[in-house]
Amino acid sequence: MPELPEVETVVRHLRPQLVGQVVTGFTAHWAKVTAPATPDEFARQVVGRRIEAVDRRGKFILLGLKHGLVHIHLRMTGRLQVTPPGARDAPAHVSAIFELSSGGQLVFRDARKFGRIGYLDSSAALDESLGPEPLSEAFSPQRFRRMLAGRRRQIKPLLLDQAFIAGLGNIYVDEALFQARIHPLTRAHRLSPRKATALHRAIRNTLQASIDRQGTTFISFGFGNGQTGSFREQLQIFGRQGEPCPVCGAGIVKTRVAQRGTHLCPRCQRLRAPRKA
Repeated sequence: MPELPEVETVVRHLRPQLVGQVVTGFTAHWAKVTAPATPDEFARQVVGRRIEAVDRRGKFILLGLKHGLVHIHLRMTGRLQVTPPGARDAPAHVSAIFELSSGGQLVFRDARKFGRIGYLDSSAALDESLGPEPLSEAFSPQRFRRMLAGRRRQIKPLLLDQAFIAGLGNIYVDEALFQARIHPLTRAHRLSPRKATALHRAIRNTLQASIDRQGTTFISFGFGNGQTGSFREQLQIFGRQGEPCPVCGAGIVKTRVAQRGTHLCPRCQRLRAPRKA
């Protein structure tokens, strides 16, 4: 599933192509793409409205309209592409098409049909359901330490919880925990202030480095006309099970944490036993 860097990459690619365009039509080629609303209900909310902004919140792509906003979640295999005026040979696996005032189209294709499109009158409901943006100024080391205090969940599933922090997924959680030398099963409240600060720094550095390289492409992530991200070559631990750790040389291990494939170095990321009272 595309995570924050991949979604940010798509947003930056779409913004100059969509801002100022008016949605002149909407067609769903897969009726459930707008669920729970019907495609006709969704179309009545967006057709005739001007796109004034293209932004991101967590893993959601947001098209800010003059009134309300469209939210799009790519899920596993969703892709968005703006086609030029007159081009009507839509690619395979099309879920929905937005007609644009330029004569072009915004095409949403999704091979596995997990992606969703919806409409909101404002961003309030979305903001209430999502945690802070990890690259925002408001996400300071001090705030992060306060967020961790008293949390008894294991650190990996906590970081994957979108209500705790928005935008993180399996790849970047594994990478950040490795950089901070923290075992993914560590209880959040047991992280020292020093470790919490190191993790905060690792999260931000990893995400920004991936954005700078337009995200990570393994199988399905792409944007524009088939462009892909190049951060895969920079990954230190994710997808490298059996290879030597780049720090200590121990074999990288793949296990499961919270039902997610998890990569770690058993030497650099040792699970510390709780201190006895």
